[in-house]
Amino acid sequence: MSSSTEQVNHTHRLDEMTRTVETGRRDGAETKTVTVTQSYPVGVDELWAAVTQGERISRWLMPITGDLRLGGHYQLEGNAGGTVEECVPRERIAVTWEYADEVSWVVARLSGDDNASSLHVEHVAHVDAQRWEQFGPGAVGIGWDSMLLGLTLHLSSGAGMDRESAAAWVASDAGREFMRRSGEAWCRAQIDSGEDADAARAASERCIAAYLGEPG
Repeated sequence: MSSSTEQVNHTHRLDEMTRTVETGRRDGAETKTVTVTQSYPVGVDELWAAVTQGERISRWLMPITGDLRLGGHYQLEGNAGGTVEECVPRERIAVTWEYADEVSWVVARLSGDDNASSLHVEHVAHVDAQRWEQFGPGAVGIGWDSMLLGLTLHLSSGAGMDRESAAAWVASDAGREFMRRSGEAWCRAQIDSGEDADAARAASERCIAAYLGEPG
């Protein structure tokens, strides 16, 4: 995002994504999985490069360091780090997502051909019942929607992201509306998964307020 796009309304991009919320188990404990999928008008080779090459990731997400190979460790500046657990070129990459002494797991699956492709991201975490009740899937889902927006804009232009203007956009009316609409979309996904609608809406309101810095 350049300074000229700080007030651009990107909420229509949210309709290009599909979201699901599922309950499962891993290592004997209950998990919640949030999944977001988006299609792109670029070949799968281009999409693979954008999500696995450090220089490309730094253009649409944030600076990343480390060894982005199977068994290697990565670190996103000021954010999560982890280990690359699986890497199948052009098809799948799986990593641990380690942040604030907590470990979860992210799997990105790619599909497509030379002309169009899709990215399917799953984020799996052991259930913290209190936190889930308080904030629901939007706690991580809003972040993933924002990250895929950055990827979409990068793939459409090839340009890098100016972090100062990106931060200004997040604080703008357009950015705040994007986060609000994203939180509402994750609320719908939670309700569609079979969870209580009233509880999901209450959690969504608290989550959106937290992202926007508003009283909960």
